Amino acid sequence: MRHNHKDALQNSESNVKVAFFLNLAFTIIEIIGGISTNSLAILSDALHDLGDSLSLGLSWYLQKLSKKGRTKTFSYGYRRYSLLGAVINSIVLLAGCAFILTKAIPELFNPGETNAQGMLYLSILGIAVNGAAVFKLRKGESLNEKVVSLHLLEDVLGWVAVFIGSIIMIYLNAPFIDPMLSVLISLYVLYNAYKNLRRSLFVILQAIPEEVSIENIRERLKSLPEVINIHDCHIWSMDGQYNILTIHLNLDKDYKLSEQSDFKQKIRSELKDASINHVTIEFEGKDETCEMKDC
Repeated sequence: MRHNHKDALQNSESNVKVAFFLNLAFTIIEIIGGISTNSLAILSDALHDLGDSLSLGLSWYLQKLSKKGRTKTFSYGYRRYSLLGAVINSIVLLAGCAFILTKAIPELFNPGETNAQGMLYLSILGIAVNGAAVFKLRKGESLNEKVVSLHLLEDVLGWVAVFIGSIIMIYLNAPFIDPMLSVLISLYVLYNAYKNLRRSLFVILQAIPEEVSIENIRERLKSLPEVINIHDCHIWSMDGQYNILTIHLNLDKDYKLSEQSDFKQKIRSELKDASINHVTIEFEGKDETCEMKDC
């Protein structure tokens, strides 16, 4: 279905902005809390959240930039800057998870002492703050929002792990629980970050969007009595939301320009529920030869 892309971009920018300020504010609180509780684990997580804040700030800037219209340099506008934010954030997530795993795995075999009481209080605050940010982004449609939401979901899961682990460690001498949960969460985030990065790169490489069936489009257009051949059909996405189709059609006879205009509207109406936002059509005569290869 078609969406109001301008409104979607506006909502995306607002969502990422809120997530940035929530994450930055909590990072400051976390640094203070880590120092006051003398907890190396919390200070390490504060460093991770500081990195998140920087990437969220970049995402906010790129999401805002993506609203700019076409220019002499960018004929389609700046929509792909939002996609750039998704790629950068995915890479930051992958690198962050890899770093956490290098620290957590050795801790499984030689866990250190932690301030379980302080961890418990900060984990409650962490779940509340980061949970509010995830709630804000949960319905986001852009790839940038999805990756930012994954950033924050990682933090929520991390604090849930800290919450559960701190309760257990208050009553039991089981310091290995904290690194074990960190490993499991990092593996989960790695998997999802990889999926988002893969999808972002597919968009950059102009792969056919997952929600679009090129065969379905070809069958629909072939069913029109005026169309005798379809070729040079290309479908790609600007940013994971705004999909573009270009296509050449051989018609059964020569039509007047006014008739061609009516036929183009007919085709656009035929494709309005096919997740296509922008259609460029070239008509060719019945026996006209096109140098373009078939799709």
